[in-house]
Amino acid sequence: MIKHTNNLNNPKTIKAWCMYDWANSVYNLVISSAIFPIYYTAVTTQKDITGKVISDTVTIFGTQFKNTVLTNYTLSLSFLIVCFLSPILSGIADTKGNKKAFLKFFCYLGASACAGLFFFTNNPESLIIGIVCIFFASLGFWSSLVFYNSFLPEITDSENMDKVSAKGFSYGYIGSSTLLIICLIFIQLLAEQMGIKPDLATRICFVLVSLWWIFFAQILFKNVPEIKKTHVKKSVWSGFHELRKVFKQVIENKSIKIYLTSFFFYSMGVQTIMLVAAYFGSKLLGLPSGKLIPVILVIQFVGIAGSYLFSFISKKLGNKNAISIALVIWIVICLGAYYVAELKTEIGFYILAFMVGTVMGGIQSLSRSTFSKLIPENTIDTASFFSFYDITEKLSMVIGLFIFAFVEQHSSGMQNSVIALAIFFIIGFVLLRPLKDKRLYYQHPI
Repeated sequence: MIKHTNNLNNPKTIKAWCMYDWANSVYNLVISSAIFPIYYTAVTTQKDITGKVISDTVTIFGTQFKNTVLTNYTLSLSFLIVCFLSPILSGIADTKGNKKAFLKFFCYLGASACAGLFFFTNNPESLIIGIVCIFFASLGFWSSLVFYNSFLPEITDSENMDKVSAKGFSYGYIGSSTLLIICLIFIQLLAEQMGIKPDLATRICFVLVSLWWIFFAQILFKNVPEIKKTHVKKSVWSGFHELRKVFKQVIENKSIKIYLTSFFFYSMGVQTIMLVAAYFGSKLLGLPSGKLIPVILVIQFVGIAGSYLFSFISKKLGNKNAISIALVIWIVICLGAYYVAELKTEIGFYILAFMVGTVMGGIQSLSRSTFSKLIPENTIDTASFFSFYDITEKLSMVIGLFIFAFVEQHSSGMQNSVIALAIFFIIGFVLLRPLKDKRLYYQHPI
């Protein structure tokens, strides 16, 4: 890849880049993983006076769904739209050198949608508001990442990519955990003293997510430069031409082809688990928010250590072996989740949560940096390559979430869905093993 020495390994630039992880990860934690899933499950589930569930179905556009199935289908649709938009927008961004403009647009779109969740209440008529906002929040978050990730090979060299990528994720974990703690203090302590009802306090936190995301994103917008270009493509569809060029290079490049095929399958499992974990704990095990949210918070801090742990492992054993170790752990997690659901064991959930935290940040960080290392030399249009990477990930998420939701809708519950995810991890592991590329090793290949 072409390196731009003015920005390469500049501490200020790297820190500013990492701060976008600090900014946008509050969506991933508060909205995707912690407070919103618990709130959504509560307002869309009917219980009797003993706490027994009477109904967990919702109706939208005249069709009934299990409440969690509806959100999973909604997220799947958002990922599908991202797959369509990415090649168009990244092609334009690479040509004009305005990746930051697209990053800003999707940042503000996602943040605004988070604020819109304030109007999602326990009134059934507001369900459509919640679903629409979740759709656009997801669309904004995931679309912005393709442009954010594409800055990575422009700010650091191959030797430091694992470390910088892990640093970004650690910033995200710390930032999102900080806001989650603030939200918990507000909901559980301050709101009552201020005479604010819990549901209103929760919806205020959705607005806090929006403000946090927008405010801290300004650090990247101000301090991370981008390469300016003078030529402009004539058609928005030319982005697909760039995608075809990348696809041709992927087919011809054995290392990228092997890696992305494996990545496609194991991402079905990784992203799905991260998106449904809170629903799993609250709906299937019946854990109250007072127990569930602290566990999710602990996962974030374990995830910080996990990111650096797997960065260390990759330095010693290479990226392929580090990812392989993570995949084995994910397989164990899926099998364990099935038995935890069957036995309804709370301690089992806590053990699995710790394991998820350990590998969650590690595999995400390594996946991003591994792909960065495999991008061909002298590539300047990094956004198009990361668009292809992003599309691969989003298509896997569409399939993974759809299968998870479909199995849940047509079987006895979520516990059967996690078995399908275990299969994805096994396939990803098997496909990854033939990968051999000296760029993925600090020492000799193992």
